[in-house]
This record gives sequence, C-alpha cells and structure tokens, in this order.
Amino acid sequence: MIRLSQVILARGTKPLFDSVDVTLNPGDKIGLIGSNGAGKSSLFAMLRGELHPDQGSIDFPAKWQLAHVAQETPALDRSAIDYAIDGDTTLRKLEAQLSELEAQAESTENGLAIADIYGALADADAYTVRSRGEQLLLGLGFSLAQMEQSVASFSGGWRMRLNLAQALMCKSDLLLLDEPTNHLDLDAIIWLEDWLKRYAGTLIIISHDRDFLDGVVNVIVHIDERKLKRYSGNYSAFERQRAAQIILAQSAIEKQTRKRAHLQSFIDRFAAKATKARQAQSRIKALERMEELAPLRAAAEFSFEFREPLSAPNPMLVMDEVDCGYRIESESDYSFSEKKIVGNVKFSLQIGQRIGLLGINGAGKSTLIKTIVGELPPLTGQITTGKGLSIGYFAQHQVEMLRHDESPLWHLAHIAPDVREQELRNFLGGFNFPGNMVTSPIAPFSGGEKARLALAMIVWQRPNLLLLDEPTNHLDLETREALTEALAQFEGTLVVVSHDRHLLRATTDQFIIVADGRLLPFDGDLDDYKNWLYQTKLEQANAANTALPEKSLEKKEALPQVQAVPNTDYDKDKDKKKRDAQDRQKLATQRKPIEARIKRLEEQMAQLQTKKEHASASLADESIYLDERKEQLRQLLLDQAYVVKELEQLEIEWLEQQEFLEALNIQ
Repeated sequence: MIRLSQVILARGTKPLFDSVDVTLNPGDKIGLIGSNGAGKSSLFAMLRGELHPDQGSIDFPAKWQLAHVAQETPALDRSAIDYAIDGDTTLRKLEAQLSELEAQAESTENGLAIADIYGALADADAYTVRSRGEQLLLGLGFSLAQMEQSVASFSGGWRMRLNLAQALMCKSDLLLLDEPTNHLDLDAIIWLEDWLKRYAGTLIIISHDRDFLDGVVNVIVHIDERKLKRYSGNYSAFERQRAAQIILAQSAIEKQTRKRAHLQSFIDRFAAKATKARQAQSRIKALERMEELAPLRAAAEFSFEFREPLSAPNPMLVMDEVDCGYRIESESDYSFSEKKIVGNVKFSLQIGQRIGLLGINGAGKSTLIKTIVGELPPLTGQITTGKGLSIGYFAQHQVEMLRHDESPLWHLAHIAPDVREQELRNFLGGFNFPGNMVTSPIAPFSGGEKARLALAMIVWQRPNLLLLDEPTNHLDLETREALTEALAQFEGTLVVVSHDRHLLRATTDQFIIVADGRLLPFDGDLDDYKNWLYQTKLEQANAANTALPEKSLEKKEALPQVQAVPNTDYDKDKDKKKRDAQDRQKLATQRKPIEARIKRLEEQMAQLQTKKEHASASLADESIYLDERKEQLRQLLLDQAYVVKELEQLEIEWLEQQEFLEALNIQ
C-alpha cells in the first residue's frame, strides 16, 4: 500500500501540505483532484522520488515498478513503435543482456546464461510485445503507417501520445497519469478508459474530465486546505459526499456560533456581579477552550454567461456540395494540388441548433470547422452565410495564438478599440482577471487562465454562432463547469467538438459525425457512439488480421442513420418491417467478420496445439539433453515457450470474439 505519514511540504514560501496522513490500498484506482496550484503535481514528484517532503514520510513497497508519462520527448530517429516498446524496461534490459552474451565467446556457462535469458524473455512476453505495442498505438489514434515513422516527425501533441504509450507498455505496479486526456480525442479517451479499467496495478490519475474519472476511478483523494482527504467512489460520489459534508459543517458552525453568543451574553451580563462572578469566570474559560470551527471556505466559483446575440439570421449558413480540405503548393513548379478530407457536404445551420460534432481522430472535424469559419476556402461547392452572421470561434490551439508579451486588457482593447478602459476592466474582472493581473503580460499565466482569456474575447463579440473545437483543453473542473453552464444558456447556435462528454451531454441536443470522408447524421447518444467506435475498430482489426480488403464507403453499415418519422399506422408497420430487415442485415454484416476471425483463430490454435505436442514429445526424449544437442535443446525450449505464449494470446482473443458475438446476438 501507499502511506503518507505526517507529510509537510512547502514550495518556496507557499505551504502545500500540512501534516498529511492518507493510506491508499493496492489495486485502488485513485482520482487526485484539487484546485490549480494545490500540490497535485508536487505529490506525483514525491511519489517518483524527485521531490522529498520537508517532514514526514511517503512509503510504498520498494519492489514496485513505477510508471509515469514523460513530459519531454526527444526528436529521435527511432520509430514510433520501437519508442513505445521502450516503455517495457524489463524487456529492453533482457534484450541488452542477450546481445552482450551472444557477443561473447561460446562456453557452457555462457550457453546456460543465454538459455536463462531466453526463458526470461518468454516470461516477459517478448514474443507478443510488438502486437501489444501496435494495439496500444492503434487505440491512441496512430495508423499502422504512422507507427513506422520516426518520433521526430510527430508534433508535440502526438509525441505526448507516444509518451503515454510508453507508460502503458511498462509492466508497472503503480501508474501515475497527469492529465492523460489533454492531447487525446474522444475516441482515444474512450479506448484509454477501457484500458485503465483492466489495469491490474495501483493507478493515480490527475484529471479535469469528470466523465473520465467516473468511468475509471473508485477512490477520490481531494487536496483542500493543505490536507488530503480520501473518499470512496468515483467523482460523482465524491461530489455528493462533499456536498453533504458542507451542509453538516455549516450546521455545526451555526450551532457553535449560537453557543458562543449565549456564553458571551452571560459573561457580559454577570461578570461584574459578585454573586455570579464564579459562574462568569467558568463561562469565560469554557469560551476560551471552545475550539473555533474553521469557517467554510467558499469556493471561488467562477461563472459567466454569453451575452444575447445582436442578430439572428435564419438560416445562418448553408453548405452546398462543399469539398473541405487543403490546397498544397508544389515547391518545384509552384502548382497546387488538392487534398480532400471531407467531401460533398450538404449542410445547413438553423437558428437555435445545438450540435455535437463526432468522429474518430483524423476524420476531418477540425477541417470542417475551419471551412465553416472561413479559415480554409472550400475546394469545391458554395457556402452561403446569413446576413448578420457573427461567428465566435475557439480553435484547438487558440491559447497559442495569443500574444504572450501582452496583457488581458491589451487583447480585449485590440478587438474593442473604441470602448472605455474601465468597461473592459470590469468585463475582464468577471473572468477572474482582477487588479494588476489585467495589465500583466500573460506569458506566466497558466494554460487555464489563457483559455479563460480566449473565452472572454469570444463572449465580448456577442456571436450568434459558436464554433468550439476542444474548448476545455487546459480548463480545470470549476472552469469547465462554468463553461458548460454558460453554453447551456447560450441563445444562439452552437457547434462543438469536445472530448468532454459531460459538456457534450449538457449543451447539445443532436449529433452529426464525420466518417469515411463524409458528413452524416448520427441518430444516437454518446453511448451509441461508443458502441459505434468499438464496432468500427473491431472491424478494422478483423480486416487487418484476416487481410480482407477494406469495405467501400457505400457498404459501411455500422453507422446509425436518422430514421424518418411515419405519419400513419400503415406507414409505421411498413417502416417497422423495413427497419427490422435492415437490422437483420446489419447484424449479419457485423457477425460475418467476427465469425471469420473465430474460424481463423480456431485453425491457428489447432496448428499450435500440434506443435506443442510435438515439442513435449521431443523433450521427453532423454537424448535431447546430451551436450552435443545443447543448441537443439535451446531452440526447442525457445519454440515451446513461443508456442505456449502464442496459444495463450489466441485463446484470450478467441474468448473476446465469442463475447463480441454474444453481445451482438443479445442486441
């Protein structure tokens, strides 16, 4: 277990922890929460041994293997898949030892050591490590082609995904994840959530994504007032327990206040009277002994609202057979080529619509948003905007586009040059930029503070159409909740791309999806989308495993479609029969690749079982242990270890495929 005993820690002049005691059990999945600057990252640094408490101790078993996500990624020529596998440090050490031994002169002792290493490699799952690495990278959004690219070829966000893959590859007893969802899309977050549910070790996560915490953790540790408090359950359970505690604490404070007032009243009335002096003195001592309950610290709840739009055109925007993508200039002859990402978009935005835009990583969501906002011109087709359209656009990298050498006041004055400074100051004060902060350069601001400034600039412009591409990046839980409430009350039209499922559920009432290069309606909720993602990735995996050609876009059946609503009983019966037939066809289509994979797995298992029996028979022959057959024995042991591990992997996958098939039959 992990035990913190009387831990005291200060960073500079700022105290972070004051006599902290907390115990975490093996196998706990812990969500570590607290306000920005409360000490979450410092606690991680102490667990990693990079920081030591000023007083007290932090203990956990010395034999535990600890894994965490590196914050820096060197620009290596090493391939992405090899870099991810490097996270399995035990395996890499064994490989290095094997290379060293094989480079030495042959001897009996050397041969035995090599045989031991091969056995250790088998125990370390060396023969399945590449497939495990590929599964991790596929889940995190990498294609098979990208896995062979060098680490140096990826951008910062993708390198952080590689660092996360390294941490997950490590066979750890304690896994520390600091904001693991920040650089992930919704599909990768859903995959990571499922992976972490199956993680067997002790997990501690810092995250501002409440749905992610709800799905993964069973313990919350809250940093508040320089103390750590442990709560059983997920984040929603913590909120309920915390609210109940606040109510009880408020009641206790009120009760104590009344008692203090009563004692003080007695003292004031009778302290000067000789007959009551003794009783008055006892009341004074009782008042002095009474431990004053700490007043409830009102959380500095941040809230804001979008101002009413100045106009409301309808339709706001119409896209007619638009192809979205990029024009790429050739360096040789300065000609242009086109790269289409989303094609033949027929789409209109009406006043008051609240749309969540879904799609797997790289499908083209951001490309579509940039085309709507005018940042990318359409390759073909026409976009018509309503008169008076005012777009508020928050891009994924909005924070990076701010001038870090300028102040919040400068940024707002830049878009509102004719407004009085005091009015701008008052407005920024509503976004938690008080006093000198409003005139200070934003360079040292946190990511959340910069994101708040970007939001303030959008709110000031009173848009009637909001296009938000991952607006919650860098925001803490309180600010995310404030944004969610503000968007829920926004009176204009909203299109949002977000990996925050709580925000999507609370602010949107319909979904559309970018898939297979098209924009399509999605008739379902986020749970349906999770199932669709799961099914899509399953089909892709089966297609890769069985070397089947990819399905054409026209034959894609897994995507839910909007159904027309019939107006008569006859139409209802007719449409029901049609839907039932479509459902049967879709079920058959979904079953086919699973059944094909099961058949292939059974064939492979039969072949491996035969090899295993042959190896066992050979090992039963005593002559195999003679010195002159030492090399043959080593190869036989290696083959047997490989067969056993491969057979185990295939059996696990066979069981999973059977579960998939049963799940489809239940639907």
